[in-house]
Amino acid sequence: MATGSTPLHDELLALVARSLCTRTLTLFAQESRLDGESLKDAVERYEVDYAWHVLGSDRLRNETVALLEAKLGQPATDAHKACVAAVLKAAAAGQSSDLLMSFDNDLPEQVAALLCARQGRRTHAEAAV
Repeated sequence: MATGSTPLHDELLALVARSLCTRTLTLFAQESRLDGESLKDAVERYEVDYAWHVLGSDRLRNETVALLEAKLGQPATDAHKACVAAVLKAAAAGQSSDLLMSFDNDLPEQVAALLCARQGRRTHAEAAV
């Protein structure tokens, strides 16, 4: 589970990029108006922030690690934690400064599932040797 530019890192980063649901502030405000609520109320209700902030948050990283641990049935290793942190940090760095996204998304589940599947394949391959 090394960090940096590895096939796993690249695969996870591509997954994150495909999974993001972002909106500009203008679009989000228009959608809020159509729903009959103020921008302030919509931001609070949907827990919206800048995409780079959501992706770089401790909250998203910790949720992803917790889901991974639940799937693995054991504590995440330091390598797992570093991998999750590196991928989310790289994804955050790639976001435009004006894009918004919600904390309420399935990105942690998707990243955890991919890491768990990769771990399962690695364990299976080692057992076959």
